[in-house]
Amino acid sequence: MKQQTKSHTEARLELVALLAACALFLSTIEYMIPKPVPFMRLGLANLALIISLGILSDKEYFILLLLKVIGQALITGSLFSYVILFSLAGSLSSALVMLIVYKVFKEKVSCVGISIAGALFSTLAQLTVSRFILFGEGTYVIAPPFLLSGLVSAVILGVFAQMFIERSRWYQTVSGAQA
Repeated sequence: MKQQTKSHTEARLELVALLAACALFLSTIEYMIPKPVPFMRLGLANLALIISLGILSDKEYFILLLLKVIGQALITGSLFSYVILFSLAGSLSSALVMLIVYKVFKEKVSCVGISIAGALFSTLAQLTVSRFILFGEGTYVIAPPFLLSGLVSAVILGVFAQMFIERSRWYQTVSGAQA
């Protein structure tokens, strides 16, 4: 029996699905870590977004983002609560900024810089939502720990993403096939 090869479209969809599965796995792991505030997260699932910058088209990247946000909301049970607003605001702003920084400064900024930029904008977006939904003017009180934890998480995720991109045979194969 002749073996059929996958079409380019099928292979790309499988790649997005694989990265979404990784994001949701990391999100599940993160969900098990206690949080002082429901929307305060380490952002482990963003690792899939950082890694995907060099291998997905813009359209595929935003499909991955949508799958990540909806999947996280299903995992955490927040799909129909105000908490999804934090996820949407943070994830969308972070993803947009990371994509822009990657495209504009591709040769000048490492995954650490991209991750820090994403974390900063994610935190700012979530603080803005927080101001209008939860804390009002008191949001400035929670801003420093959020910014600090976001910076620390971003550096760790960025270092890990950079190491993965540099050392992974899978990544080298996929990024070479995408070109």
